[in-house]
Amino acid sequence: TFTPEELIQYMYHETSTKKTTAIKAALENDWELREAYENLATTQKQLDEVKLSPREEVIKKITDLAEKTISLLHPH
Repeated sequence: TFTPEELIQYMYHETSTKKTTAIKAALENDWELREAYENLATTQKQLDEVKLSPREEVIKKITDLAEKTISLLHPH
């Protein structure tokens, strides 16, 4: 039995050679484990496809704050 954490490590090629071999064998023989792995792989793919970017108003607030800070530190 492997934990979700171990399957994630396997997915990202972070397991030892011995553990990688054991997980590969288990995935071939354990339908439930294979299903859990495929669910994790699907989630990973969906997360990789998500495009995250801040809203324009957030960027404006940060820029305004930076300009205000600069003007306080370096008055003309």
